[in-house]
Amino acid sequence: MSEMHDPGRRNTILIVDDAPENIALISSLLRGSYHTQAARDGQTALHLASADDPPDLILLDVTMPIMDGYEVCQRLKANSKTSEIPVIFITARSETEDEQRGLDLGAVDYITKPISPAILAARVRTHLRLKSVSDFLRDKNFFLEQEIQARTRQISAIQDATMVAMGSLAETRDNETGNHIRRSQLYLKALAVKMSEHDDFTDILEPSMIEVLYKSAPLHDIGKVGIPDSILLKAGKLTTEEFEIMKEHTTIGRDAILAAERLLDSPTTFLHIASEIAWSHHERWDGTGYPQGISGNDIPFPGRLMAVVDVYDALVSKRIYKPAMTHESAREIITQGSGTHFDPRIVEGFLAIADEFPAIARRFSEEHELAL
Repeated sequence: MSEMHDPGRRNTILIVDDAPENIALISSLLRGSYHTQAARDGQTALHLASADDPPDLILLDVTMPIMDGYEVCQRLKANSKTSEIPVIFITARSETEDEQRGLDLGAVDYITKPISPAILAARVRTHLRLKSVSDFLRDKNFFLEQEIQARTRQISAIQDATMVAMGSLAETRDNETGNHIRRSQLYLKALAVKMSEHDDFTDILEPSMIEVLYKSAPLHDIGKVGIPDSILLKAGKLTTEEFEIMKEHTTIGRDAILAAERLLDSPTTFLHIASEIAWSHHERWDGTGYPQGISGNDIPFPGRLMAVVDVYDALVSKRIYKPAMTHESAREIITQGSGTHFDPRIVEGFLAIADEFPAIARRFSEEHELAL
């Protein structure tokens, strides 16, 4: 704790000198205002400086046996526990190069002997004040960093909850359950982690991008809020005209997310990925999907990932118009869609981890919604 934090506390000065008479002299000059410690060699000085209650300032002689003051200073500054303790050299060496060497090693000041009591008192007082300010600012910065991290976590949690809530709002108008959101998120994250091992996607799927994909997934069907209930909730097969309207949920979703992004000062990766997923997760590898009918690598990669997990969850989930399918049957259908509906590389990754999906489905099933 610095002097600024506790005005009633007396600072501790460590005096390092191999001559007892020099220690006695300096101690007598400082004893009225400060606590003093003494060390007659470098090793003892290093030990005292790194103790649980370290000195606030060190007065260090240069010429000492075994370990001179320059080496002591160098070791002090190399140790994170002692590097912030100010060091003032007090020495008979008065050459300019000696002083320069001491300052280059990290000392804050250099006093030559014989000692002037007034000069010593003024320099000690000045550097203790500077240390107090430095300690205060460092403590303040640490506090602010902790506050920023806490606020960032809070904002991130609010963002996550908002995205899930918005996605769930779309799902409440459909025949699907809110747990479709959670399952899709976890399927997508597991698949993205697996695909990050593939040479074609290693550069794309860094951990931060996988987290963005995970957080963006709830918005993949947000556009369904713009589809009439007569179509969205229809139990039977949609007519050609109705299906054309249903297809519009991809564009509605993308446009809604882009409109939100335009309200921000700068584009965000999160909303950009969310818009890609919403717009392209119904595209097909062979170009027969919608809304654009693009094919192959022209389909945004996030949309290609979501296509696999969205179809899987649709297959194994009970709907008003169909029973739930088994995991094995769903896996077979996705396998058959490799190279037509889905990116073959993503299907390969899916098959490698497909056995993880039933556990996710069971964890977020709802009233026996899934039959696995």
